[in-house]
Order: sequence, then C-alpha cells, then structure tokens
Amino acid sequence: MYNLVTVRDTIRIPPRLFSASLEESVLKAIQAQYEGRIDKDTGVVITVLNPREIGDGKVILGDGAAYHDVVFDVLAFKPELHEMVRAKVIDLTEFGAFLRFGPVDGLIHVSQVTDDFMSYNDKAGMLAGKTSKKTLKKGDEVTARIIAISMKDSVTESKINLTMRQVGLGKEEWYKKEEQKEKKVKKEKK
Repeated sequence: MYNLVTVRDTIRIPPRLFSASLEESVLKAIQAQYEGRIDKDTGVVITVLNPREIGDGKVILGDGAAYHDVVFDVLAFKPELHEMVRAKVIDLTEFGAFLRFGPVDGLIHVSQVTDDFMSYNDKAGMLAGKTSKKTLKKGDEVTARIIAISMKDSVTESKINLTMRQVGLGKEEWYKKEEQKEKKVKKEKK
C-alpha cells in the first residue's frame, strides 16, 4: 500500500552541498539519506517530497557539516498482510514464480499458484497445471494476495510470500473462464 508520511528529522548537510540554496541542499541530503531505504514502520521510501520547516543550522565541533531540523513528506510503499496486489511475473523456477509489485518482489510457491498440480516446463519457460491447463509465464499480469511478510534492512533481503489459490486471483483469463463456467451451469439448471 502506498502512503504519504510526514517525517520530522535532523538532517546532516555536508559541506559539498553548501554552494546550493538551503532548500536544494536539504532536499539532496534528505534524498540521499531516505530514498530506497526501508523503515519498518513506514516501508520502502520511494521518494522525498516537500521539505519544509527548515530550522536554523547547527555545527558540531570537528564536523564541517550543518545540521537542520526539517519536516518533510515521503512517499512510501508498505506491503500489508492479506493485501491484494496486481503484479507482474518476472521470473519462473521449478519451485515457483517471482512477482514484482510496487518497488518490491515477492515469491509465490508452486503450491500456491492454483489448486491444481503445477509443474515447471523449462523448455517453454512456464508453469502449467496438470488438469486445469492453466499456464503462468514470464511477463504475465496477475492478482495475488500477500500471505507472509518479512521486511529487513534492504529490499533484496526482504521476503514477501503470495498466494493465488482463491477465487478471483491469478491471471484475469483464469477467473473469467471460471465465471463463464458458473454462468453456464446456472443457465443449465434453469
């Protein structure tokens, strides 16, 4: 989930940024300190916006930098447990598929792709269902649900597990076919 979060922090402005205006220097220093980082409460910081309320600078003896108290906003992405996400398949292996959503990647284990037995076909580069004939290929767009989250200090160390084993999840063509089958069954019962 994307969130706009207001942050108050003391920002170190290194001497190399002193030649720019204070606003530019503060923005560059905040971007270097925050963007791309993970905060366990905020999530993955995508970008820094709107630095404001820049306090008077302080200099610490032995450090040539200036320190300013600043209020600013960050746009962050924090995955939530049980959240539904639209994702793109970026890689397939015999144990599952890696999906990208927002600035993070997640893993959907082969047992969580569908209720059907899925096997990996290395030559075709896809996961295929034994009886349902459902396929999953690199580049496919899917809907999945987050079932486990382990956020670490970096995006690459973090782990997010997903599932597509409930109605309405997976590739759009999968659940459209299921809807058509249900309509046909209802029509036949009438």
